[in-house]
Amino acid sequence: MSEHMENAHTSIETAPYGSWSSPIDPKLLTSSSPNYAYPCRDGANLYWLESRPWENGRSVIVQRSTIQNINNQNSNNKNNKSETCDVLPSPLSARSKVHEYGGTPYIVIDDVLYFCLYDDQRIYRLDISDNKAIPEPITAENNYRYADFCYDKHRHRLICVAENHDNESEPKNTIVAVPLDGSLSLTTLCHGDDFYAYPRLDNTGTQLCWISWNHPNMPWDCTTLWLAKLDKNGLPTEPNIIAGNGDEAIFQPQWSPENQLHFVSDRDNWWNIYHWQPDLGIENILPLEAEFATPLWVLGMSTYGFCENGTLVCCYSQNGTWQLGLKTSNSSIKNLETDYTQLSDIYCDGNKAWLVGAAANTSAELIELDVSSGQLMSIAHGMPLPFDQQYLSMPTPVSFETITLTTIPLKAIALADNKAPYVPPIAHGFYYRPSNPDHQGIENTQPPLIVICHGGPTGATSTALNLKIQYWTSRGFAVLDINYRGSTGYGRDYRQQLHSQWGVADVADVVAGAHYLIDQQLVDPNKIAIRGSSAGGYTVLAALCFHDVFKAGACLYGIGDLETLAQDTHKFESRYLDKLIGPYPEHRKIYQQRSPINHVDKFDCPVIFFQGLDDKVVPPEQAVTMTQALRNKKLPVAYLPFQGEGHGFRKAGTIKQSLEAELYFYSKVFDLTPKEILPEIHIDNLPGVC
Repeated sequence: MSEHMENAHTSIETAPYGSWSSPIDPKLLTSSSPNYAYPCRDGANLYWLESRPWENGRSVIVQRSTIQNINNQNSNNKNNKSETCDVLPSPLSARSKVHEYGGTPYIVIDDVLYFCLYDDQRIYRLDISDNKAIPEPITAENNYRYADFCYDKHRHRLICVAENHDNESEPKNTIVAVPLDGSLSLTTLCHGDDFYAYPRLDNTGTQLCWISWNHPNMPWDCTTLWLAKLDKNGLPTEPNIIAGNGDEAIFQPQWSPENQLHFVSDRDNWWNIYHWQPDLGIENILPLEAEFATPLWVLGMSTYGFCENGTLVCCYSQNGTWQLGLKTSNSSIKNLETDYTQLSDIYCDGNKAWLVGAAANTSAELIELDVSSGQLMSIAHGMPLPFDQQYLSMPTPVSFETITLTTIPLKAIALADNKAPYVPPIAHGFYYRPSNPDHQGIENTQPPLIVICHGGPTGATSTALNLKIQYWTSRGFAVLDINYRGSTGYGRDYRQQLHSQWGVADVADVVAGAHYLIDQQLVDPNKIAIRGSSAGGYTVLAALCFHDVFKAGACLYGIGDLETLAQDTHKFESRYLDKLIGPYPEHRKIYQQRSPINHVDKFDCPVIFFQGLDDKVVPPEQAVTMTQALRNKKLPVAYLPFQGEGHGFRKAGTIKQSLEAELYFYSKVFDLTPKEILPEIHIDNLPGVC
């Protein structure tokens, strides 16, 4: 037991907010728990993927096997023991680069592992039953990438999404068949559309479904669900459109045990589960004001599945919190009471399901659900937190009025059209108070606030335990984690409120959120920071540029020049801004108007930039250009580049260094004195802090 857990917290020190000592160390963020994903079962063995920051972000395939008690061969005997081991030898990493964000990178079939190797993106075969086996490639050495595997047992082949990077203009995406006979050949099954996902065979192996979409749509804008019969050579015949009416986003088509095609659609605003029958058409089987999907940033995501007896196991989000439900063919949904508020990666086999769950006080863990009893059991989890849970700040849901803007808010906000009664839109988020049983703030003072902007911008924040947030709150900072307009979890209409309004509506929401807490006298208005990564980094820079509520900012691999991003990014997001801003170059003036790099004169507070030098989504030049522009303006600015990091930091050293640097930065610009000794970073123009 740690010293912090043994203390009775009888002595409480009064100290300035933002300077408290905390047991939540940056090393803890990268060593306490891996990320779990993509559980699957082969025979009696369970497999999943673990991403481990302490191994430089290596993605490892893990096996859990059951060893039966020799005195009782009943597999349900409670005396049976389980053993867990890595099946992917170090230092190999299973990770796909399709769309740059990847997706399901492996599948296990009859004790043979097939996986996409991160280093060269080829698919390899590894016989798990042979301890001396080494991985052997089953695809040729070329510029292909693979993800989202489906096994065709009738033809002994894999079906998956492929991305060919031979073309210099942009990669070519297809659905291919990969034979498992070692011939290193590929057969193209579907081509012609810009993007593909979820190739899935029916239970008889005679029909293949998939979804596709084309520029300028993203998969959460408009996708099409296709179905085709396979001929004697295993090739699709003339495909039919099952769903996708031009204003509908399809997610996770899947076949039930009765061989009935199911899928998630937002055709009625909410991402609900539907089924399709050839004679009866499409029916919503779970009509709720809830989201049974998440945006398809990575391939192979799963929010529902079917057990052998036909029971549907699903998770869905309402008001930013996830719930777990069961549905039999003749019943409505039955919610299971759990402590988890974040759920994902559902996989079913037999009458059990496996999924990833987390809560505000619990790191992500892999869970087994016995559908017949409704009992949940943790299969894999990180180390117990080495400190008392009193150090954790619990998220409080908040909804607040924001504003409607028709033009970029250049310091002065002008509301449009006052003729009709003005009804303010609503934005959402989660508020975290400072929490530390060893400290209290000085009387009649308020804590500094950090407003967090999630990435995407099509995404959502989570109520799951986030030690990065707790790092701040346990040191005396307040945090507001915002689901600005455009976030998922609140219906298609809320998501589309960011169309043409990126850099306007999201910025208005983070500003309104800060004012909401200031008005309630919960935070110090002179110590308000804003931080965000990727698209959230753009919101940070736009908020700092066009408003004056924030006194400092942290931008992680964010965007300062929208024009450059429109011309220099990867295929998946190359037309993303068409919906968020407008087609380029037709709307070039708007791109220029909303780009912080073009309004450096409006910046008046310190900013710190963090950037991976291998980033293919947001080129590193963006951070370099912004840093130099602010440096030239004589504003306090810091820039930390990281070799070997891409879009998102995976290495333990990077995560630790960036967090400590950010705290050091805030301590200097807000005149705080942290208890810990922090590594110094160089901050240009620091004497000019305003």
